Order: sequence, then C-alpha cells, then structure tokens
Amino acid sequence: MVGIIRKFLYQTYAGHLHAQIARGLLPGHIAVILDGNRRFAESSGSVSVSAGYRQGAHKVYELLDWCQELGIDQVTLWVLSTDNLKRPPEQVRSLCHIIEEEIVEIAQRQAESQTPRQIQFFGQLDALTPTLRESLITAREMTEGYDQYYLNIGIAYGGREEIVDAVRDLLVKYEQEGSGLKEAAQRVSVGEIGSHLYLKGIPEPDLIIRTSGEVRLSGFLLWQSVHSEFYFCDAYWPAFRNIDLLRAIRSFQQRKRRYGQ
Repeated sequence: MVGIIRKFLYQTYAGHLHAQIARGLLPGHIAVILDGNRRFAESSGSVSVSAGYRQGAHKVYELLDWCQELGIDQVTLWVLSTDNLKRPPEQVRSLCHIIEEEIVEIAQRQAESQTPRQIQFFGQLDALTPTLRESLITAREMTEGYDQYYLNIGIAYGGREEIVDAVRDLLVKYEQEGSGLKEAAQRVSVGEIGSHLYLKGIPEPDLIIRTSGEVRLSGFLLWQSVHSEFYFCDAYWPAFRNIDLLRAIRSFQQRKRRYGQ
C-alpha cells in the first residue's frame, strides 16, 4: 500500500511539474554531464563498479524518452572524459566495454522511435579502442538519415583539448593557404575558431545539467557554455528521475537570460 501511495504522489507531482513547464519556453538544447555512476554502485553496496555504469547507460534510454516527449531538439551527453582515461586500466576497459555494448542499442532504439535522433560523437575518438570506434561508426550510420532531432555524445572528450585541436586545425588550414605567421594571427577570430570545434554548426546548449552533487563543469563545453544556464542535481546519474529533469527545466524558465548584455 505504501508503495502504491508513493507512486501515486510521484505521478501527481510529475504531472503538475510537466503542466507547469509546458506553459513556459522550453530549452532547445539540453546538455547533461552523466556523473556519479561509480559512486551510485558503491552506495548501493555493489561489488562491481561496472554495475553503476550499466545502470547509467540504461538511464540514457529514459532521458531520451523524456526529452522527446517535451520536443527538445538537441540533447548532448558527456559519457567519458579524457581524465576518465587516466583511471586504473581495468576501470577504463570496463567502462569502454559497456559503452561499446550499449551505444548500438541506443542507436537501434532511436531508429525504431517515432521521433528518432541522429547520433554523432565528438572527442578524441582516436584514443579509443578499434572495436569501440567501430561501434560508434555503426551507431552513427544507423541514424544518419534523421534530421529533426539530434543526440551528441562526448567520448574521450575534454574542453581544453577541443579548443587546442580547433586552433591547431585552424593553423594547419592557414599554412595550407599560404598565410604567414603575422597574417594568420590577424585572421584568428571567435568565428574562425568556432568553425573548427568538434560540435561546429550545432546550437550552443541552453541548459547544462550535472548530476551527483558536484558543482563544476570539469571542462565540459568550455567554448559553447558561455551563455548556458547551469543546473546541479544531487542525484547520482543512475538515480536521475523525470522530476529531476522537469525541475531543471523549471529552474531554467525562472531565470532571465541576458547573454552578457
């Protein structure tokens, strides 16, 4: 009986939140730092850290369903950072193995959805294992024909590395065009660097959510987040609920965005 009452109260509250935010402006692009998978497993008494990552991967399915219900065009997820690659080798192998297994499943679910999302990956993908890169290619190809909703997934991603790679690519371009150092320096601009970022051409995120109670970006979308609104949620990522997303959007709607003006 207690469980039934809790479920009823949760559904009632979620319905209230949904109706409340439906009256306001929804973010067109939500980015999420999926943090707390390992700590969730430890807090649950699991002897396997991979169990937290596995549950976190399954939570992605729910998040995408919630965003599709709201009509949010762009969703960006950060699932593996360049710092994560410095963890003990067994943890890195376990995490990469789970991503390899789940990423094609995510693509398959999108392909079968009524509102499928085109999936693309960004980061230093060359640092990944050949089998994981093959899975990313498969997932991308399964969804490349869809052009209404989008899912961007950061793997082996770091914001500093993205900016360094963009500047490096820009300098190579200038050299190929025959520009000397002085001319190249004069040509560098915000627009020029932006055109060489991993996520070039994609709208900047309106709202960035980080789970697990950490109140920092850790280098996520350093360039693109200059005008983003931030929301920090205490729940570990595998425990993230629909009402947590709705609360984040409600907080977003309560703010006045000035874009630095």
